[in-house]
Amino acid sequence: MSAVATSWHASGLMFENCSCQIVCPGHMHFSQACTHERCIGHWAIRVDHGDYGDVSLAGTRALVAFDCPQHMIQGNWTEIVIIDEAASPGQRAALETILTGGAGGSWALLARFVSRRLETRFLPLTFTDEGATKRATIPGVLDASVTNIKGRDRSKPVTFENIFNQIHGATQVLALGSTTYDDGVIRIATDRTHGLHSRFEWTVG
Repeated sequence: MSAVATSWHASGLMFENCSCQIVCPGHMHFSQACTHERCIGHWAIRVDHGDYGDVSLAGTRALVAFDCPQHMIQGNWTEIVIIDEAASPGQRAALETILTGGAGGSWALLARFVSRRLETRFLPLTFTDEGATKRATIPGVLDASVTNIKGRDRSKPVTFENIFNQIHGATQVLALGSTTYDDGVIRIATDRTHGLHSRFEWTVG
């Protein structure tokens, strides 16, 4: 059975940070010019519930880092998937298939823009949710966080609602992010740039 014939679903928490100033124009639509000549960033992912066929995805974590042109719709992205080494062999295979586009759905649409895919890595990835702040770390590779921006009503986050985005949930919380990341090819160094987080839900089949 081919990968795209496997029914799967996953839901959880995801945050992103890139080199754009808030708000990243490419997040709104890939045809818009990002802030700088290159848009460089990541998506940090925590799966709370889900299955890929008969493989449970609950509790798994991953990071997708990217480097793409100012007009993201042009393609020619460089991308890497990093999966928490605590994942089982079955979970590793399932997450890699999903996040590289081999299982259909939202990630298959994004994969069309990737011209250089670095080899998937399996490293210790920590993902923490501190309410207004989300963090992800990989020793020696990644230190990333996003923190909610403050709105008029300080008791509520500032959100996007009903924005069409392939991988995020319909409600997205605006944040400022800071990241240091280096895998030897993609390098991210941001400080209080575009960030956001959402509760995602992906389903195929």
